[in-house]
Amino acid sequence: MGTDRPYLFQYGDWISGFLAGDLGLSYAYRAPVSEFLATALLNSLKLSLVAFLMVVPLGILVGVIAALQRDRAIDRVISVVGLSASIVPEFVSGIILILIFGVSLRWFPISATWPTGAGFFTQIYYLILPSVPLVLILFGYIARMTRAGMIEALDAEYTRTAILKGLSYPQVIWRHVLRNALLPTISVIATQTVYLIGGLVVIEILFHYQGIGSLIFTAAQKRDFPMLQAGVMVVGALFVATTLLADLIYAALNPRIRLSSQ
Repeated sequence: MGTDRPYLFQYGDWISGFLAGDLGLSYAYRAPVSEFLATALLNSLKLSLVAFLMVVPLGILVGVIAALQRDRAIDRVISVVGLSASIVPEFVSGIILILIFGVSLRWFPISATWPTGAGFFTQIYYLILPSVPLVLILFGYIARMTRAGMIEALDAEYTRTAILKGLSYPQVIWRHVLRNALLPTISVIATQTVYLIGGLVVIEILFHYQGIGSLIFTAAQKRDFPMLQAGVMVVGALFVATTLLADLIYAALNPRIRLSSQ
C-alpha cells in the first residue's frame, strides 16, 4: 500500500493519479475507488436534485410574499417559521418525519433505498421523505435572502421610476424587482447546493441511502484513505464548479457586471 513512505510522497502519488483520472484502490474493498464513487455520487445527486427542486421555488416564493407583506403578520410568521426550521438538526427532524409519516401514517417508506429496477417515479417517491429535512434546513436561508433582496429592490429608485412611467405593478415586480432581488439569493443557493451534496451524511445514514455522504463516513470509519480522499476532493470540486456557475448566472442577470468586464 505504500503507507511506510512519507505522507508528502504518498499524497503526491495520489494527487497525480487523481488528475489523470485514477482515484486509487480502496483499502477496504480491494477495488478501484471510481466504481464506488460514481454510484454514490449519482445517488447523492438524485437526492440533492429532489430537495433542490422543492426548496428553491418554495423559498423564493415565500420570500417574495414576505417582502410584499413587509412588517405584517404573514411576514412575521414566515420569518419565525423559516428561522425555527433552520436551527433544527437534520437528525431531529428526520427522526420525527420517520415516526410520523413512515411509522404512524405509513405514507412514505422509512428507507430511501428503492427496489432493484424501480422506475423514475418510484425513485422520486422514495426520496421525498429524506428530502424534507434538507428542505427545512435550507428554506429559511433562501426565504430570508429573497425577502431582503426584494425589500432593497422595492425601495430602489429604478422601481419608483418604473411605476411613474405607468407600468403595472406585476410588470414592475417581474421585470425590475425580482430580477435584481434574486442576485444575492443566487450566491446563497450555490453554496447551499454544495451542502446538499456534501452534507448528506446524517440523512443518508438515517434513511439507509448509499450516497457520497454515507460513503465518506464509511471510509472514515474503516480508515479507507483513498476512498476518503477521493470523496472529499470530489465534493470540493463540486463546490468550485457550482460557485463558478453562480458567478456566470450572476453576470447574466446583472448587466452592470457584463458592462464593467467589457
